[in-house]
Order: sequence, then C-alpha cells, then structure tokens
Amino acid sequence: MSQQDEHPSREPREYAVTIPTRVAIAKALADADGPLSMPSLAELLGVSGEAALEGLNRRVRAMVRDGELLETRARRFGVARRMELIAGRVIGHPDGFAFVRPDIGEQDVYLDNREARRVLHGDRVLVRIAGIDNRDRPYGAIAEVLERANSEVVGRYFRDGGVGYVVPDNRSINQDLLIPAGAEGDASHGQIVIAQITQQPDAHCQPLARVASVLGDHLAPGMEVDIAIRAHGLPCEWPEGLAADVAQVPQTVSESEALSVGRVDLRNLPFVTIDGADARDFDDAVFCRTTRDGYRLLVAIADVAHYVTQDSPLDAAARERGTSVYFPDRVIPMLPEELSNGICSLKPDVDRLALVCELSLNVQGVPQKAKFYNAVIRSHARLIYEDVAQWLGDVRGKETSIKNQVLLLHELYLQLRVRREERGALDIDQMEAKFIFNAARKIERIETRERNDAHRLIEECMIAANVAAAEYLTKHKLPALYRVHAVPDGEKLVSLRKFLAEVGVTLPGGEHPEAKDFAAVLTQAKLRPDRNLIETVLLRSLKLAVYRGENAGHFGLALEAYVHFTSPIRRYPDLLVHRAIKLRLAHDRRPKASAEAIAMLAEHTSMTERRADEATREAVAWLKCEFMLDKVGKTFPGIISAVTSFGMFVQLSDIFVEGLVHVTALPDDYYQFDPVGHRLSGRRTKREFRIGQPVRVTVMRVSLDDRQIDFSLAEDAPTGRRPRRR
Repeated sequence: MSQQDEHPSREPREYAVTIPTRVAIAKALADADGPLSMPSLAELLGVSGEAALEGLNRRVRAMVRDGELLETRARRFGVARRMELIAGRVIGHPDGFAFVRPDIGEQDVYLDNREARRVLHGDRVLVRIAGIDNRDRPYGAIAEVLERANSEVVGRYFRDGGVGYVVPDNRSINQDLLIPAGAEGDASHGQIVIAQITQQPDAHCQPLARVASVLGDHLAPGMEVDIAIRAHGLPCEWPEGLAADVAQVPQTVSESEALSVGRVDLRNLPFVTIDGADARDFDDAVFCRTTRDGYRLLVAIADVAHYVTQDSPLDAAARERGTSVYFPDRVIPMLPEELSNGICSLKPDVDRLALVCELSLNVQGVPQKAKFYNAVIRSHARLIYEDVAQWLGDVRGKETSIKNQVLLLHELYLQLRVRREERGALDIDQMEAKFIFNAARKIERIETRERNDAHRLIEECMIAANVAAAEYLTKHKLPALYRVHAVPDGEKLVSLRKFLAEVGVTLPGGEHPEAKDFAAVLTQAKLRPDRNLIETVLLRSLKLAVYRGENAGHFGLALEAYVHFTSPIRRYPDLLVHRAIKLRLAHDRRPKASAEAIAMLAEHTSMTERRADEATREAVAWLKCEFMLDKVGKTFPGIISAVTSFGMFVQLSDIFVEGLVHVTALPDDYYQFDPVGHRLSGRRTKREFRIGQPVRVTVMRVSLDDRQIDFSLAEDAPTGRRPRRR
C-alpha cells in the first residue's frame, strides 16, 4: 500500500475538498460484495460535488496504477488482493521465462515462456497464482500490465533474410525487437543502436521498434560505456536550461563569503587532501594536531549544500543522478564539472568553503566529543596515496611540515585501527581491476589497485566523521538517510556454519552472531592456505548495504549508527546529511521532511547506487572480454573463484580476468555440486574442485555480446584433487 495518503490529515495541497484516503477506499471495496462502479463507490463513501468526485477518480486511478486496485472490463473497481492478484516487477531470464517479484515481500512467481512473452524485463504487472510447479515454485498468469518499463532499448541491429531485428544488450530483455522495413534508419548490419519501441509485446506478437539512433560499430573504442549508459538508463545529459543556473555559481570564494557570520576561518591550518593520482574532485581534507589529552582531528568536507540549495534545478539534477558513476575511462558526475571539479573541489592553495567535523580523541583514539561548523579552508597540499605510503615506509627522509602532518595522521590512524579491531569490524581487502589504455583507447594491460596504509588512514578518518554525523543527527532527531547494513539472515548463516564446520573453523556467537564473531573467523583464517576460500564464502553470506530513513546499524563496521557525510560531491545522501546539519547549525525552524519523503529518497538513492554498480560492472566485463579476444588458445594460471551446479569460475592470477569452466569441460566423470562445501565432486574419481583451488586453464571462447569467457582445464593441469582419506 502506498504511504503517501495514508492519513486523512495528509491530503495533497491540490485538493480543496476532503477526499477519502487510500485506506478508506480499499476498506470500502474490500467490504463490498464485489467490484463497484465509480458512482457506486462515490455513493458508498459519501462523496459528492464535481471537485470531490474528480479527486476521488484521480485517487482511484492512482491506486489502479500502483496495483492496489484492479479495474474490470466492466469498469468496476476491486481490491487486487481480494481478487487474488499480486502486483510486482517482471525479472526476465535469457532463456525466455521470467519471474514476478512482488512489491510486498513474498515468494517470486514463475512465468513460463508463453506468459513471459507478453512482457519485458522491468514491466510492472498484476499476476494471478495458477498453482505450484514440480520445483515447489508458485507459477502464475498475467492479469494486467500496469506499467511498461522499456520505451528505448540498446542492442545490436541485424538483418537476416530480409528481416531486421535488434538483439537487446540486456540479456534480461529476452525477446528480440522486430524492425519493420524502412524503420532501420541509418543502421547497418552488426551496429549498436538505440531502438525505440513502437508496439509492446503481447500474447501473439513480439515487440516492434524503430532505430532511433546509431551508437556505432561493435568494437568502437568507448562503445562499452555508451552501451552501459543507455542500457541502464543513466542520466548523462544535463536538463535544458541548467547551464544558466550553473553560470550563476561563483568560481572563487569571495572574502565576504569567507568571513560571513557563522563561518570559521581555518585557512592557516595545513589541511591536506590524499587521493588517487587520477582523482579530479577533492571533497575531503584532513588536519590533525596533538592536544594535552590526545588528538584533535578536523575533517573538512566541501560545502556543496551552500551552492546546491534544496529544490533548485541543480538539486533536482543531482537527485535524479543520485551518485557519480565511475567508468574505467570516464566519469558521469552527479554535479556539473563547474562545481564537482571547480568551486566545490578542495584544490590546493585556493580558498574553499567547507563543513567541518571536529573530533577530540583521547590518546587511545576514542572520540570524546564532536562538533560541526561551517568554515573556510585552504588545502596546503594535494597528496596521492602512493607518495604518502612511501613516506610512511621511510620516516628517515627529509622532514617537512606536510610530511610531519601526515605522520601525525598515521599515528592517530594506528589508534583508530586498534579501536576498529576491538569492536570487531570486518576487514576484507578485495582486489580491483585497473585498466591501462593506449593512445587508441584500447586496453594495453590490466593491473590491480593495491590498497595501502594511506588508503586505510583516510578511510578511518572518514569513518570517524561519518559516525559523528550519525550521532549528531540521532541526538537532534534530524531526518536523514542512514547507511544500513543488516545482519545476515538465518538461511545464509546456516549454510555458512555448515561450510565452516567442514573446513574446521568455528563461527562463535550462537544463533545471533555479531560482527566481532565474523571477524574471529577471519582471524582464524589468516594463516591458512584456504584463506581466500573462507573470506569469499563469508563475504557472500553478508547482505548489501542500503540507505534507509531510519537507523538500523551497520553490521560490517560494527557500528550502532552510520551515515555518509564525507562525499557530497558524488553522493546525494551525503548532501542530504549536510543540509540537515546546516539547518540545525542555523537554528532553522522550517518543517522537517516527512518520514514518507525520506523513505522515498532512501529507495531512490539505493536504486541509483545499484544502477551505477551494475552499469560499471557491465562495462568492466565488456573490457575484459575485449582484452581477451586475441588470447584464445593461450593458457594461464588461475584460482577457482566460484563453484555452481553448471561449472566453476576461474580468476586468472596475472590479469584479473574471470571465466567459466563448464561442467561438461571437466575431466571424464559425472560431477555433483555441493552448495555447502562450494565444490564439484566426481562420482567415480572422487576428484574435487572448490573455491580457492589453483588451476591452469586455456581460453576457449570469448563472447562480447554475452560478456562471457569460456575456459577449459589445460592439458598439463592437475585434474582436481582427491579428498584425504579420513
């Protein structure tokens, strides 16, 4: 049920008369003997008058759109649940079938190929349960298509036997789009295009479309990013007219702004930024000094909220994007570059406005108090991680005030690190691919990004500021978005315990283990040869972190409350946190955002984060496949990174690329999949393949369209390992 008009006192301002709430409408229809016409419903609810009837009609139509009500062919309205209908989103499968994921947490409903052909991935439908299949899954039939999710689809155009069609790049859209003669525009066979759907699919016909634009040839440089942007609907064009608003933003900080009431002048303090060598937007700077009782840490964050005011055109554009998206060769920024790389970027030797979190910590690095205030700073140095790590590894070098500042920050970091370990925060360093491009924008090589103490130093400073911001918001009851990482669910815990028992590791904590119990597992695994296996399985048992309007703690960091405060240039939730803090600092009495509005923002920003992750993951997968095109037939060492019923995934040791060894490509035997032990075992030979096991593989096939690399075990590779006799 939609929450937007749950209470009679919360009528939308556009209604000059009182309209029955959704709750009242749903109850009236549920209590009726059957679906009602609009006049009958109005009479039952006592609604009369042109304005009131119009308002009721609009609300009922909105409830139909949201799947709460269903309109029959006789133009009568009934409660969808009462009519045994479930509203949800279609999740397409490449093999032609689909599932409907209910809006309210119920089991997914299976749609066979015949039903699935009526819809496309992402469509919103009402489905009626028809029964339970032989795999104990509810299966259903579509009663109504509530919303079509796809108006444009990116894909590859083909012409075969006089028939034109587009194969969607998103394999979840499991129907080709037919392109009638004359609707192909300037597209040539094999090119990547954007197809505009002119007729949605139904029970009898595939979707029809026309080619709206041609993106380019299949292997054109940068095509992988263009495809990902369009396939995931990433906003990449600024709204018309926004340039005029951007032009009004100053590119320097005036002295009157710097010395305005309530802003503290910190330009004399030697703040530094520490980022990657290729970073262009610097949204955080740090400064530390010792005190009689311990340390004083200042975390200065770009004062984006000063320039991007609530409900302004700039704010609307930032909210729509939700986050900056970082592809290997380009960035889609959340804010125009005049802000993200200009006035909001804490560049060295220029004045910048900031919102500062000042933390007082004792000698053990335990925060004693925190305060927030507006400030003006001037970064004294732009440092990069590798240089800082070198300083930390060689303290005998020439001393400078900047280097001494870094060494003091590191001294504090060591204490913060101890506190992190004491509370049991999880610490798993995952490798990340770094693509090195040549002048033609083709991949020259793939490296791994190494994390060092400089990364961890900044990370701990940012976590400390984020925690302080969460405590500030909670203390003053300010509405904002919390970063929530829920505890693992029971089913995954059971599977994890079974696996750990098999390898002789214990997860303490009973039925409700805490983060420190998971950290204890990582400690047990540190010196074991199967460390990667244990870390991987543990990581997969955890839930994804999301944004929520209410605090529910952060499991992975072992924190009672957590928000994102430190990156308002590239994350919209951080900007909302800044606004909440600044309103409190200004003693602003304007009405707080409603719980419903915050919940909608939480859902939206979680979605934009997932969307960005999926788009970048897809582009990276394309690039890896492109890099491997000329390596078919070559052999590489690797590590088994995942095991499934249909085979095992192997990550190559030297070039950070993953591919599949299908179960049919394993040595002669029938292999059984053990989901608890994460292994495949030969029935006859008893040979095993499991996560973390080293193997040698040969590249057999590379498919850019499927983003898939197929391996086979190399002829000189050991054919699995036999389990030890007990």
